[in-house]
Amino acid sequence: MSLFVANYRSPNASGERSRGLFEFESEARLGSKANAHDARVKMLELYGNDALSWTIEDIKHKPKKTSGAQADGQMELDFREPLKEPPKRRRSTKRGVV
Repeated sequence: MSLFVANYRSPNASGERSRGLFEFESEARLGSKANAHDARVKMLELYGNDALSWTIEDIKHKPKKTSGAQADGQMELDFREPLKEPPKRRRSTKRGVV
């Protein structure tokens, strides 16, 4: 099963406006009706009757943690020489002349 993050919000006219996100698991592909259904069911499990009028705005994959990308929060420095820009092509100003 894959982990997803869904963003929800309440209608503009509601008395108590709410907005947030939650995580859920689903076997369905991102963007499918089954995935949206799983998100809706999880939202109703978490928030109950308050969430009946809420809408799910966006569903994304939860980013996986990559170990070794940075060591102790230290960024990596690049000491290579910068690339040289290619020379600009000369263009003819006489268009349509043979």
